[in-house]
Amino acid sequence: MTTSAERTIEAPESGTLDAGLKPRHITMISIAGVIGAGLFVGSSTAIAAAGPAVLVAYALAGTLVVLVMRMLGEMATAQPDTGSFSTYADRALGRWAGFSIGWLYWWFWVLVIPIEATAGAKILNGWIPSVSTWVFALLITGLLMVTNLFSVKNYGEFEFWFALVKVVAIVAFIVLGVLAIAGVLPGSHTSGVSHLFSNGGFMPNGFGAVLAAMLTTMFTFMGTEIVTIAAAESPNPEAGIRKAVNSVISRISLFYLGSILVVVSLVAWNAKGLADKGSYQFALEQMGITWAAPVMDVVILTAVASCLNSALYTASRMAFSLSQRGDAPSGWATTTRRGVPAKAIIASSVVGFLGVAGNYLLPEKIFGYLLASSGAIALFVYLVIACSQLVMRRRLDAEGHRPAVRMWLFPTLTWATIVFIVGVLVLMVIRPEHRLELELSVVLAAVIVAIGVVRRKGLVRHTGE
Repeated sequence: MTTSAERTIEAPESGTLDAGLKPRHITMISIAGVIGAGLFVGSSTAIAAAGPAVLVAYALAGTLVVLVMRMLGEMATAQPDTGSFSTYADRALGRWAGFSIGWLYWWFWVLVIPIEATAGAKILNGWIPSVSTWVFALLITGLLMVTNLFSVKNYGEFEFWFALVKVVAIVAFIVLGVLAIAGVLPGSHTSGVSHLFSNGGFMPNGFGAVLAAMLTTMFTFMGTEIVTIAAAESPNPEAGIRKAVNSVISRISLFYLGSILVVVSLVAWNAKGLADKGSYQFALEQMGITWAAPVMDVVILTAVASCLNSALYTASRMAFSLSQRGDAPSGWATTTRRGVPAKAIIASSVVGFLGVAGNYLLPEKIFGYLLASSGAIALFVYLVIACSQLVMRRRLDAEGHRPAVRMWLFPTLTWATIVFIVGVLVLMVIRPEHRLELELSVVLAAVIVAIGVVRRKGLVRHTGE
């Protein structure tokens, strides 16, 4: 049996991370991982592109996430680690791989900070116009940085309540939607499921539009893997990871497919105002719920705060893990008496603050290039997870180790996942609107991989290994 001391991740010449996350924190973090602000706001773009067939796009993207989470869960229950897939890539594919994917993942999440802070600031500015949006953006970032600096329990508590608000909001939305579909919701201006097949049919713009929508929806699932990072700071990481992985299918089915089904059933996919107001708010207005706008603003603000909170947490833990392995500044591996990697949090926050400032000071095109550089990182992460699991599973089998979570139909489904991810990357090349994202992401990845390979060769020459 693994002892608490064995589960603790030790930082060189410093303290250790505190196992302060409770089972209820891990449960809600795992639920919140598949509910981002993009579901409430960005889904209208996908609906406008694919029509009701956006459900197919979400199903395809969700299936990929389920398979990737299954593979990650297998590795994480066998060897819980706050570095998660970066650590597993290091062990399975080589030091360069863990270095590269760790830094790319860190870059992705520090760029999420200014995006979410700005989105939240716009909502607050609508409530208090006298305060500039950049002030609100800095305040939101600063507040969540401070809460993360106190203890990991603070992160868990904030994320628990953020997640609860999102879950309650989506469940309430689905219940109201089902009542409207059934024609029993008082005051509703719409009912039935006729919109699924009217206005050009279920797939009005063809399967190509579904694939394009899939590229949009795929990145809204990024964050599902955070639970494998957070679980390493809980008393029983194996149980938390196993529960999260086993429930990912039901969570995606309910929160994504269920809620989007309600929207496309009650609202015409090409309805005027859908893209401007957001799919949830527009659907609520069609149901005759006139107080939808302020309520949805609160829910979206909560989702934004949740994403920003998780971005700070995830970036700092990846930075901590990279530092432990000698792949980041050594100071980032130090912890406070409460087991918090304060320097890693501050370093990640500083980049986030610079991103917030850059959003207002840099020319829009330049800042857009920065954001685009992270456009394909989610797919790179998924590809590395699949390749790492392919190697580690064979090692585990050779050692007779059977983790609590095992990938289905290995290695067939693992190879199928790899082929699917490569296919999506090819699709990004074909689709002009996603080509720049892929090009900049590939350039960034190539630079980081080159640095990782050079560092590895330098270490080999230095140590003689």
